[in-house]
Amino acid sequence: MVVGIIGGGASGMAAAISAAHNPDTQVLLLERQARVGRKLQATGNGRCNLSNLHASQGGYHGEETGFSDYAISQYPPEETLAWFQKLGLLTVAEASGRVYPYSDQANSVVDVLRFALEKPNIRVMTGVEVRRVKKSSEGFLLETDQGQLRCERLIVACGGLAGSKLGGTMSGYQILRGLGHHCTKLRPALVQIKTDWPGITGLKGVRANCHAAIYRDDVLFARSQGEIQFTEQGLSGPVIFEISRDVCREKGKWVCILDLLPQVSQQKLEQLLGMRRDTGLPNGEILTGILHNRLGRVIVQSCGLTLTGAASELKDNEIREVAQAVKGFRVSLTEPLGMDSAQVTAGGICTEEFDPMTMESRLVPGLYACGEVLDVDGDCGGYNLQWAWSSGRLAGNHAGGVRNA
Repeated sequence: MVVGIIGGGASGMAAAISAAHNPDTQVLLLERQARVGRKLQATGNGRCNLSNLHASQGGYHGEETGFSDYAISQYPPEETLAWFQKLGLLTVAEASGRVYPYSDQANSVVDVLRFALEKPNIRVMTGVEVRRVKKSSEGFLLETDQGQLRCERLIVACGGLAGSKLGGTMSGYQILRGLGHHCTKLRPALVQIKTDWPGITGLKGVRANCHAAIYRDDVLFARSQGEIQFTEQGLSGPVIFEISRDVCREKGKWVCILDLLPQVSQQKLEQLLGMRRDTGLPNGEILTGILHNRLGRVIVQSCGLTLTGAASELKDNEIREVAQAVKGFRVSLTEPLGMDSAQVTAGGICTEEFDPMTMESRLVPGLYACGEVLDVDGDCGGYNLQWAWSSGRLAGNHAGGVRNA
């Protein structure tokens, strides 16, 4: 039996390695780019946040929110890390639950997967683009830019549309639609959010640990805590990615309120700033040592104070106003950046058309799908790659006829 797999990303490689455990199964892994794992190699700023120890507790989204439960329960983070260790990868977990390769290099993850693909019953074909798939009584006919290929079973693991510069594509959706499946609306997730606040350009590159609360028409929409990064266009960083999924999708007044010093109460901060009136500092330096210098100066200016004025002349109400700005810095929001900048695609092929216990299509026998092409997206911090490993291995074991899958 030949199992064809379209897509050499995380879920596709996991599926291929798993299907090949059946020595009677021949695996054909097709990747349209020049090498497998290219998008994986860029994740986590080149570090590859490959899982999260808390992924078994939820953190997945889609129209059918429980679809991911079975795959994650069968191949949870602990088992995934054991699987990678068998492949030769050592990992380390941070206090947050995020898991990285011990080498701190995404190359290590790609390399052990690439080595695992070097089996007699796995054939990897790169630089091959599948343009159309036809179902026949014998299985599937794959029409590619290099000719036709046949397989008895087929796994679609093309990934999503996000990050087109690294391999994001519509091909998986198109292939599955051509076989009778339906797709929900696609939108960017884990993505930077833009602002029309003109002061943002002066904070480009500044990072801060904070608490972020997003409001729509003065109603709390989402909140998160962690690192934020100011960019030339808006707000980025893990704390924004975690709550970016549905921000600015509907009309309304969207505002992000940042507590830039969540570990210090406003009363304590007012006391600290009050003490600085005796230091002879100018207003522009009153937050030096507390916040990033550029951020501190922007906050002072936002309170209507001159940077060169003497801090010794600040009134109690002005000190209070600066402290309030630190504890509730407001940034208007307009829209998320597009798919090119997103890390993950929200939406995808309707999961109700697939069996969550096998990843097999309910519409087309012998057809499977896994990873980001389906309508499943996870929280920031390794959840999406955990879904790729779990769903890919589940699909590969069942498509490959692996016993005790």
